[in-house]
Amino acid sequence: MSECKSFDICSVAETAWCPGCGDFGILAAVKDALETMGKQPHEVLMMAGIGQAAKLPQYITANGYCGLHGRALPAATGAKLANDDLTIILNSGDGDSYGEGGNHFLHTVRRDIDVTLIVHNNQIYGLTQGQASPTSDIGLQTKLQPRGVISYPLKGPALALMLGCRFVARSFSGDQKHLSGLIQQAVQHRGFSFIEVLQPCVSMNKVNTFKWYKDRIFNVNDDPNYVTNDRVKAIEAAFAWGDKIPTGLFFHDPKGDAFHDRIPQIKTEPLVKQAPISHTKMNDLFAKHM
Repeated sequence: MSECKSFDICSVAETAWCPGCGDFGILAAVKDALETMGKQPHEVLMMAGIGQAAKLPQYITANGYCGLHGRALPAATGAKLANDDLTIILNSGDGDSYGEGGNHFLHTVRRDIDVTLIVHNNQIYGLTQGQASPTSDIGLQTKLQPRGVISYPLKGPALALMLGCRFVARSFSGDQKHLSGLIQQAVQHRGFSFIEVLQPCVSMNKVNTFKWYKDRIFNVNDDPNYVTNDRVKAIEAAFAWGDKIPTGLFFHDPKGDAFHDRIPQIKTEPLVKQAPISHTKMNDLFAKHM
């Protein structure tokens, strides 16, 4: 990756997203954030599970990893423990993060691993043809819920806050400048950082459209009285949903050690530098098991 100087210049893959998908805005914001911060592609590891959101690592020039459905966070934990120098960003859908990966989400927040999770929340399972996701609103009718969803929607930011997450934010895929700014703050935060991004699914969710979000969202940080160090107020904002939907940096506590800061063996030097990897041996190992 060292020969690529931009997160765009070496990306040649044709996207599989539908025209108008919110994922395009998120991809643009991720690239803008990394380039604004002066990151180089070889310094970044983009990770994902399965789903439309999880295709993002394929469309950006950086180290990439796509794992099993809902299982990217454990892999990210291992990668960060092995190489603390990497900037690790995960892109995952609401189903991938809160459904299949819900257990891993809980414990990654608890451990406070220094990675950034961006959850693309379109309130539907888009890749698997439109069944309700953990964030679908009550009453939403789908192919598998023809009479409407009857379960209460999961509130990801509220859950993260109640688990003690020290960086929690929400943005909208239609506001790339706002999202880019939040991503930059999240990457600079030492510890687990979580951003939920509201986005339309133009093919499978005909209710929560671009206009639907645009008519409702507002930025809590525009209020001079809103402070980002009050967890109770942040939880209230994270639970709010309806005619007005808050976005912005809900909560940030820069104090505290990340998980790997509490491990003495890697506190001063990344594991990969303590035991250099033999690429020859690795290639032999891959060849043996391919």
